Amino acid sequence: MAKGSFRFAPLMYLEVSLQNIDEMPQSNFNEIAEKYVEMNIAHPFREGNGRSTRIWLDLIYKKELKLVDDWSKIDKNDYLLAMERSPIKDVEIKQLLKNALTDEIENREVYIKGIDHSYYYEGYITYKAKDL
Repeated sequence: MAKGSFRFAPLMYLEVSLQNIDEMPQSNFNEIAEKYVEMNIAHPFREGNGRSTRIWLDLIYKKELKLVDDWSKIDKNDYLLAMERSPIKDVEIKQLLKNALTDEIENREVYIKGIDHSYYYEGYITYKAKDL
């Protein structure tokens, strides 16, 4: 599977890739961000990888660091470009993610805005989560 010029991990390696990702450490920001990049490369779903892995990333942040990303603070184009480059150089995505971290882990508004922004990154703007 591919998106633009980037090819994701082949299906025949998916199980091993996911096992390796599961075994990666996640005790600090850099380790978690590196795990996120690897999960993006694995790309386990036909649809919804970006949205689901952003939620997955926030769950790891919340558990390990007592933080989450405020996705509304990350520009769509900057994010998509940084994610495209991340398998080769993860500095950009790490900087974007780090700058958006917040300790408001129980703030429903941050969570809802994050869901909306996550859909916005993928081009879905018809609905807002708070209206559903």
